[in-house]
Amino acid sequence: MDKIHEDSIAISNLKVGVRVGITAAERSNPQEVAINLELVPGHSLSGLDDEISNTVDYYSVYKRVIEEAEASQRCLIETMAEELADILIGEFNLIQISVEIRKFILPETDYVAVRLVKRAKE
Repeated sequence: MDKIHEDSIAISNLKVGVRVGITAAERSNPQEVAINLELVPGHSLSGLDDEISNTVDYYSVYKRVIEEAEASQRCLIETMAEELADILIGEFNLIQISVEIRKFILPETDYVAVRLVKRAKE
């Protein structure tokens, strides 16, 4: 997620303890994942009159991501990415979102990642 869309807000490397994995043993204890978000708001980021209500409140996004990620067990990080994308597009004024989830599970690798891009329905 090094490339940032022109008018976007990025949240990088949000660390969350989640229960995710194919086997019950893998889901038995929380494991840390890193979540990267690129939020494309439904309006320009210029002319906001220095008012939080005119933009996407990234602190509220941060809290919502943690709440949802920790809420339930999942087999796939792909499922978590889709659920987060749907929730954030539905609750915040976004026209597009990119959700990348990094899982630190395979030996001799930095991480495994999935990246999902979703646009709001018009």
